[in-house]
Amino acid sequence: MSTIVLAYSGGLDTSVLLKKYVEAGHRVIAMTLDLGESDMVAGAGAGAALEAVRQKALALGAADAVLIDARERFIEDYAFRALRANALYEGVYPLSAALSRPLIADLLCEIAEEKGADAVAHGCTGKGNDQVRIEIGVKARSPHLRCYCPLRDEPMSRPEAIAYAQAHGVPVAQTAAKPYSVDANLWGRSIEAGVLEDPWNAPPEDAYAWTAPPEKQPAEGDEIIIDFSDGIPSMGGLRGAALVKELNVVAGKHGVGRLDLIEDRVVGLKSREVYECPGSLTLIAANKALERLVLTRDELRFKAIADQRYAELIYDGLWSSPLREALDAFNLCIARRMNGSIRLRLLRGQATVVGSRSPFALYDEHLATYGAGDAFKHDAAEGFIGIWGLPVEVAAKVRASALTPK
Repeated sequence: MSTIVLAYSGGLDTSVLLKKYVEAGHRVIAMTLDLGESDMVAGAGAGAALEAVRQKALALGAADAVLIDARERFIEDYAFRALRANALYEGVYPLSAALSRPLIADLLCEIAEEKGADAVAHGCTGKGNDQVRIEIGVKARSPHLRCYCPLRDEPMSRPEAIAYAQAHGVPVAQTAAKPYSVDANLWGRSIEAGVLEDPWNAPPEDAYAWTAPPEKQPAEGDEIIIDFSDGIPSMGGLRGAALVKELNVVAGKHGVGRLDLIEDRVVGLKSREVYECPGSLTLIAANKALERLVLTRDELRFKAIADQRYAELIYDGLWSSPLREALDAFNLCIARRMNGSIRLRLLRGQATVVGSRSPFALYDEHLATYGAGDAFKHDAAEGFIGIWGLPVEVAAKVRASALTPK
C-alpha cells in the first residue's frame, strides 16, 4: 500500500476520499493549508478552526495531519505577482482559486519529500480546472511522484458523496438543501453547485459570506488610500496578508467584489461560477489606476495584452511555464516606477478611483489644462494632423481616382 499525502480541506470531497483511502489500507498524511479563509469567518479564531480540520483528519484515520500557515507565502509569491499583471480571467475573475493551486502542488511535493511518501492526491473532479493546475504543478516540482485523482477515476455526484459521508460517519457541512461547493482564500471566495448550476437562477443570498447585500450596505461610502512602493501595496501600515484581509472586510461591507459569470473551463466546457473578491478587486482597481498615471501609452497597450496572457496562464494551469516567469520579469521592471498613492471610494458595490498621485506621474497639468496656464503648442497640431493623416489622405485620393470613369 502507498503512503499518500492528501490535500485536505476538511470539506465533503476530501473527507470522503480520506476515509476511502484509510479503508483501502493506505497510509494517509493529510495536508491542510491556512490560506486565510478562516480569518474571514466572523467570531471564529483561524487557529481553532483549522486545528479542528486537522483533528477531523486524524479522527477519520489519517496517520498524520499537518497544518501549514501559507498565508504570507500565498499573498507575496502568488497573489501579488498576479496583482502586478492585473490578472483577471476573461476580464472578470481575479483567479483566487487558480492562484492557490500551484502553491498547493509545491507544498504537496515538499511534504511528500519530508514524510517519505510515494504519492500525492487531491479531491478535484475529472471535469474541473484544478486537476490540471495541481498535477502540472506536481510534474514541474517532483515528476517522480504519483499523483492520484480519485474523483476522476470514480466520479461521485454531490448527493452520492453526501450519502456516503452520512453512511460512514464522516461529518460534513453540506446538505441536500445547501450543497454548495466553496473554495476560499484571502484573494477570494468561489461558490458553485446546487441551484447555481442553472444560470437562470439568481444566486441565493445564503451563497454569500463576505459581501453585504444592497439593503445592508452603509448609506455613506468609505474612502481609503492604497499606497504603492515598487508595486507592493500597503494601507495604513498594513501589508501582505493583513492588508488583503482588511480590504476584504472594508470593501465587503459595501458589497464590493460580487461576481457571477459563465466562464470557459480549461477542459472545454462552460460553467457558472459565483465569486466574492472584495480585497483583490479593490487592489487591482488601484494598481490599474497607478499604471495609467505612470506608464506610457505604448507600455499600457502592450501590458494589456501581456496581462491577459498572464491571467490565461494562471487559469490554464501553466504557472510553471517559462512565459509566466518572463512576464514576471517584465512586470518587475515596470514596478520600479509603481510608486504612489491611489484614493478609492467604496460605495454600493463599487470601488471607484477618485484620486491618484505619484512622483513618476506622466500627467502634466500645464499641458492638460484648458485654463490660463496652458503650455500646449496648439499651432503644432495642424502639422501633426497632416503627417499623421497622410496615409489615409493618400489612400482616399487613390481610391477616388481609380473609381473615376476614364
